[in-house]
Amino acid sequence: MKSLILFILFTVTFKLACYTQIKAIYNQADYPFWLYLPSDSILKTHPPVLIFLHGRSLSGTDLSLVKKYGIIHEIEKGREVPAIVIAPQVLAGKSWEPKKILSVLRFVQETFETDTNRVYVAGMSLGGYGALSFAGAYPSIVAAGVALCGGGNINDGCNLSQVPLWIQHGTLDKSVPISESEKIVTAIKNCNGGENLKYSRLVGKDHGDLESIFRADEMYDWLFQFTKEE
Repeated sequence: MKSLILFILFTVTFKLACYTQIKAIYNQADYPFWLYLPSDSILKTHPPVLIFLHGRSLSGTDLSLVKKYGIIHEIEKGREVPAIVIAPQVLAGKSWEPKKILSVLRFVQETFETDTNRVYVAGMSLGGYGALSFAGAYPSIVAAGVALCGGGNINDGCNLSQVPLWIQHGTLDKSVPISESEKIVTAIKNCNGGENLKYSRLVGKDHGDLESIFRADEMYDWLFQFTKEE
């Protein structure tokens, strides 16, 4: 009985500790956003910054929606991410704008001492488009990116070819057809053969299935291996 009580207390304390590291930030950048700060021991070592961009269903003016799935959701469930994580929210009916995403990143970089050579972006669906749009606009800033079941502007192909990217899409996706990812994959390969590109064609997976990628270590491990050259 005593062990059970201690376990419950430990679990509650652990969850509260995670929650207190996640803060809602308003009126400091062009998007409101969630800010996750890692432990002090990591924060003191100039940590990387990971940007999470949500899909259309989480758009709006209720920032709590951004916690429904993705990286912040996984952190609240107990995942430890060795980075500052920022998760902005875009208004309903709008697309992600690279300059506005950059304003969130700049606020964080001016507020905390971070590793500017290790800026990562990951997004799903509309956020997948946003991740590729941001990396395409600022290839000199983004160290690596992941785009799930999204797409991109083929005119960004050569800029995107400079950035390590992992593009993933399910073959059964009816919300965003896999052809959207394949078009940008082709545009990237046409620039440099896709030497920095990893493309996963996920057979039998539909749109929502890709949310599970945020729950596994593989995506985070892949992103964090990259550092921008000085």
